[in-house]
Amino acid sequence: MRTAYQSSWMNDELRMFRATVRQFIQNEFAPHQTRWRLQRRPDLEAWAAAGATGLLLTDVPEQYGGGSGTFAHEAVVLDELARAGIHFASSIQSIVAHYVLAYGSEDQKCRWLRRLARGELVAAIAMSEPAAGSDLQGIRTTARREGDEYVINGSKTFVTNGWNAGLVCLAAKTDAAVAGMRGISLVMVEPQGLAGYQVGRSLEKVGMHEQDTCELFFDNVRVPASNLLGAAEGKGFAQMMEQLPYERLTVAVTAVAMAEQAVALTARHVKERTAFGKPLIEFQNTRFKLAECQTEARMGRVFLDNCLERFIAGKLDDVSCAMAKYWLTDCECRIVDECVQLHGGYGYMAEYAIARMWTDSRVHRIYAGSNEIMKELIAGSL
Repeated sequence: MRTAYQSSWMNDELRMFRATVRQFIQNEFAPHQTRWRLQRRPDLEAWAAAGATGLLLTDVPEQYGGGSGTFAHEAVVLDELARAGIHFASSIQSIVAHYVLAYGSEDQKCRWLRRLARGELVAAIAMSEPAAGSDLQGIRTTARREGDEYVINGSKTFVTNGWNAGLVCLAAKTDAAVAGMRGISLVMVEPQGLAGYQVGRSLEKVGMHEQDTCELFFDNVRVPASNLLGAAEGKGFAQMMEQLPYERLTVAVTAVAMAEQAVALTARHVKERTAFGKPLIEFQNTRFKLAECQTEARMGRVFLDNCLERFIAGKLDDVSCAMAKYWLTDCECRIVDECVQLHGGYGYMAEYAIARMWTDSRVHRIYAGSNEIMKELIAGSL
């Protein structure tokens, strides 16, 4: 008798929340996917709908408009989005919220968090630049203090939610005379109506076409000095290092969910598709390949569950988080690629979910710190 694996952190309240999330995604997001892919972004109204249903800021305290849950609630949202094949960057909303929650003043928390939770503001993180990706010390965008304002100049690329962004967490050099990481600060930018702020084209990505990804340009953009995140300048690099594990764990959650969904889709396909007069599942190679994929996906799920439990308890170390991000995304890509092969020619057709998963999953090995950077972090602990 088959017994489905159950994550130890899952409980009845989370199962009820999952049902709500799943129904919302199917009713409110899934019908619009084709159009969102063509326009290269979700509708702005989708954010308000997600906020009204409680999908945004699930692990932020209720006093700031959040759901007062744990990272388990965030994991449920990410898991359901991944299984539905929908790339709606609610995780960026949560990541920016946690920057504000950890380092913001009480005024900043009250000003931004409730609006983020309701979906009235869409959040973006602007860290990467044309010449600075995983190496954040190479940031060249500057925020020069002039009286009660910062004057920002520079550009950012690969900015998720950039087109719809109403709040941008910007990494910039506030002290150009200081080399490397020490002169970097995080400045919050509210772009609506800002002179000198420009959103570039929607970037033509290999996958995740419905996810809004843009370039941002800053030409003498002035923001209040009170928008500095933290009590003093020069803390930005340390703040990013402290918060990146959260972002990496969101990637790991999505990776495992996509791997599991790829196996499920492929198992269904090989049972329905025939060759030489019998279903593909009856060929030993098909069964063995799927058995390998299912085993790797289960190993990934067990490792992820362990990381989630430790993270919720405040005990997950940065090295384990790097291991999760690196190994689970590598595993995801191996599994999805094998599943494409088992689909044959149909696996290369964009109308098939497995083909979209193949292109969508590849970036997981790159963002939130490339897997090569993750290995450096792991190696440094040896």
